[in-house]
Amino acid sequence: MSHSPALPQLNEPAPDFTLPQDGGGDVTLSSLAPKSVVLYFYPRDDTPGCTTEAIDFTRHLADFEKAGAVVLGISKDTVAKHEKFRAKHQLGVSLLSDAGGEVCERYGVWVEKKMYGRSSMGIERATFLIGPDGRIARIWRRVKVPGHVEEVLAAVQAL
Repeated sequence: MSHSPALPQLNEPAPDFTLPQDGGGDVTLSSLAPKSVVLYFYPRDDTPGCTTEAIDFTRHLADFEKAGAVVLGISKDTVAKHEKFRAKHQLGVSLLSDAGGEVCERYGVWVEKKMYGRSSMGIERATFLIGPDGRIARIWRRVKVPGHVEEVLAAVQAL
C-alpha cells in the first residue's frame, strides 16, 4: 500500500525548500524569516486564471511588502518560461520553478484532476501563508481567483 506524505497543517512548521527563481539565483524558504511568506501554487504560466492571479498579486505587492510579507509563486514551469511569463505581463512577484515537483508533493498540491471525464495529475491552485515564526498560519485550497489576493492580504495584515 502506498503511503502519501502527511499534508502540512495549520500551526505546523512549513516544509522548507530551496528552488531556482526567475532572474537567477535560488530562494530558500527558511532564509526569509522573520518575514511572512505567501506561497501560492498555480497550475501553469500564461493560462487565464494563473495570469489573473499573478497580476493581482503584483498589483498588491507594495501592500504585502508594507505588511512584512514576501510573495512567491510556484509551478512546475521552467525558470525560462517564468521569465517569459513575467516579462509579458510585467509581473512583480518572484516565480519559483519546482520542475521536479518535490515541493508540490510536500505541500500536497500535486493532485488528481478530473476534466471532461478524464483524470490527470496537476497542480491544485492553493495558497499557504507562513508566519514570521515559520509556521503555517493559513491555508487556502482549490482557490478561486476573483477576490483571493485581497483575502490573503487581509490575512497577512492580521498576523
